[in-house]
Amino acid sequence: MTKPGLPAPFIMWFRNDLRLSDNPALHAAAAGGAPLICLYVHEKDEEGLRPPQGASLWWLHGSLASLNRSLAAEGGRLHVLAGDAGEILDALVEASSACGVHWNRRYDPSGREIDARIKARLRDKGIAVESFNGSLLHEPWKVTTRAGSPFQVFTPYWKEALRRGDPPMSLPAPTRMSFADVPRAVAKRFAYRFELDADPQKPDWAASMRGLWKRSEEGAHERLHAFLDEDLKGYADNRDRLDRQSTSRLSPFLRFGNVSIRQVWHALAAREHAGSLKTTGRDIEKFKSELGWREFSYSLLYHYPSLHRDNIHPSFDGMPWRQDKAALEAWRHGRTGYPVVDAAMRELWATGSMHNRARMIVGSFLVKHLLVDWREGESWFWDTLVDADPANNPASWQWVAGTGADAAPYFRILNPVLQGKKFDPDGAYVKRWLPELERLPAAAVHHPWTAGAAVLDGAGIRLGDDYPRPIVDHDTARRRALASWKAMRGRDKEEL
Repeated sequence: MTKPGLPAPFIMWFRNDLRLSDNPALHAAAAGGAPLICLYVHEKDEEGLRPPQGASLWWLHGSLASLNRSLAAEGGRLHVLAGDAGEILDALVEASSACGVHWNRRYDPSGREIDARIKARLRDKGIAVESFNGSLLHEPWKVTTRAGSPFQVFTPYWKEALRRGDPPMSLPAPTRMSFADVPRAVAKRFAYRFELDADPQKPDWAASMRGLWKRSEEGAHERLHAFLDEDLKGYADNRDRLDRQSTSRLSPFLRFGNVSIRQVWHALAAREHAGSLKTTGRDIEKFKSELGWREFSYSLLYHYPSLHRDNIHPSFDGMPWRQDKAALEAWRHGRTGYPVVDAAMRELWATGSMHNRARMIVGSFLVKHLLVDWREGESWFWDTLVDADPANNPASWQWVAGTGADAAPYFRILNPVLQGKKFDPDGAYVKRWLPELERLPAAAVHHPWTAGAAVLDGAGIRLGDDYPRPIVDHDTARRRALASWKAMRGRDKEEL
């Protein structure tokens, strides 16, 4: 219970918005002047939630620790609890006599259902509950066709989103906040038994990631400004180059809300207006369209609740996927014998990230060369990506597999050798992640199995020992994939 004479506290429930600035829920909660109970809940996954795993859980812990430090600088702290969010909020409201709860919305189906139940129950008790848009430029239900249906194709979706104008301006961090603590009984009952600052120790699988990422609001803005000041130049032409620092690398910061997409949008607009960008309008529009793909993915998640489980196009339910554990393991651990594929998968394991072009290449290889269900790849990325996102991850996999909205057609089968030659022409990317191929000349690095014995001997490579031979022949795999696709289409027509 609140001590006599003290105002009733307000609960700020942080989720995927781990920042103080441009946080609409926090801004509104602080504006009322009530002391804040700052809360994060590690929710149970029995209700269909997809909690962060592996690399993204590592990112989450670092971000929570950083947010806690930011709150501590203001005189508060972040209370991290674990369990059923509804039970925790009920207990916390009762024990603290809290007068209200604020949060920023989430858009996955299970999260929305949980939030709706919590909101209705607390409001029935007379508690002020409000939710806000802290994650997107536009709410998914607002960008629709004239008939009110969701867009299935990106280009008309993005045209409609742009027609609606710029999003609201970013909000500053609250200038004055006071704080309250979680009552001891609630903290004990729902204790989260993990130190926020703790990282994996034995084995320390995050060692190579730790020096690459600054998991914080400060780190997000440093990355954003570095991208706008330096890396945006040439973005439209270079963003597919594997051997260059040509992408924004903002996705994990956006995933966990270390920075908001509105802040990214308006930081870009401010520099454009000031004429301080070292680039052209083409680079700017291309980057905006990539932000648009993130928005489109969230629209798909909102309108297709089982996005990570079910094909958007049900005709693919009849696709004869192969159950090949050996091939799947070779793909996961970068031992397929195709250097650009293996380099990308080893980059993922070492850094928790992967270049966007590389994601397309490895996705196409798994689904089409190996004929393995896209859901196996989506699940592996969910465990190994620091930016594993409930919308972007499944939407992108369905795009690669040809099963989703505005998807690349299944018969578009990327040749990993040609992709390597085009986007890593000197083999620098491959050699960085596959040091065993470092001494191969550029002419052979993307297809070492075709190199002569003298070239391989000179590079110190014995195929099959130092580096694997291809686990599948490209032409054979291509024919098999197309035959499977045609057979699936034939069965689909028979059912009609």
